[in-house]
Amino acid sequence: MLKGVCIGAGYFSRFQYEAWNRMPNVTITAVCNRDQKRANEMAEAFGIPAIYSSVEEMLEKEKPDFLDIITPPETHFEFCRLALERGIPVVCQKPLAPTLADASKIVAMARQHMVPFMVHENFRFQPWYREIKKLLQQGAIGDIIFSASFRMRMGDGWGKDAYLDRQPYFRNMPRLLVYETGIHFIDTFRYLFGEVDSVYAQLRKLNPVISGEDSGFIHFNFGTGARGLWDASRYNEPNYANPRYTFGHLIVDGSEGTLRLNPDGKITIQKLGELEEEYFYEPSKENFAGDCVFALQQHFIQKLMAGESFETNGEDYLRNIVVQEAVYESSECNQLVTIDYSSLKDI
Repeated sequence: MLKGVCIGAGYFSRFQYEAWNRMPNVTITAVCNRDQKRANEMAEAFGIPAIYSSVEEMLEKEKPDFLDIITPPETHFEFCRLALERGIPVVCQKPLAPTLADASKIVAMARQHMVPFMVHENFRFQPWYREIKKLLQQGAIGDIIFSASFRMRMGDGWGKDAYLDRQPYFRNMPRLLVYETGIHFIDTFRYLFGEVDSVYAQLRKLNPVISGEDSGFIHFNFGTGARGLWDASRYNEPNYANPRYTFGHLIVDGSEGTLRLNPDGKITIQKLGELEEEYFYEPSKENFAGDCVFALQQHFIQKLMAGESFETNGEDYLRNIVVQEAVYESSECNQLVTIDYSSLKDI
């Protein structure tokens, strides 16, 4: 049994507390949050015995086996420092930090103290992507992947009250679509199709009441020769019931056919010259987006207990942020930007 503690009691934290509660080898003993009312609500809802307003006090008294950080990115460095200096393993919510430099400092700190560190990047743990990864590795649509295109329409960002019901801080973020949502797809595209060599991006702000971008096209060139497109908007609405299940449509073309992911989680394969057929599996409807939070946290615990590296460890996750920064650079200069990972060598 591993003993964990958590910081944060915002909108998304509920998914993480619920998932921890279903894990037989984990117990969450404390929650820390500056808003004590919200901390009390989480503690009561999920049977957490202790509540703190001081992270340092919680870590000293609870002496946990790990810390789950579920707070805004500008708080992550200090919370990570408090845990890592005490030798406490950390799983930290994305975005990892406001800048690549700040994120790099967190990763370097984890390496310096030789403490296990993982970023809570859950999209690659969605069940359809785990299945698609296996299908691609098995050559279900051929040995060569030509292209991948994802279309996302969230419909939660139009009107003068955009985002207020769930995540009001979105309205004032200077960077929104790519920093908050696109980073998920950068990581997932890398998971499925390999490293990104270059990007070309065109980002726009459609809703005048917000600060950051809410729509965009991002073209990816992968080292394998494949090309990708992320066509995304948080402004316009989709025509399916749950935009937060798969977040949209994915189409992958290969040398022997096409794979499609539908918004309901259904996967189909159409071999060249043949009819489209459904690939049968059973994606979960629990928790968030196919129960990917549970899958990620289960991965964290399994690897932590085995002393093995996490999929979304700090060093690997910095590559996502390098791509993210290239996306913003490309949009600003309206040019193709080659990805330069050399800055990560000294971390």
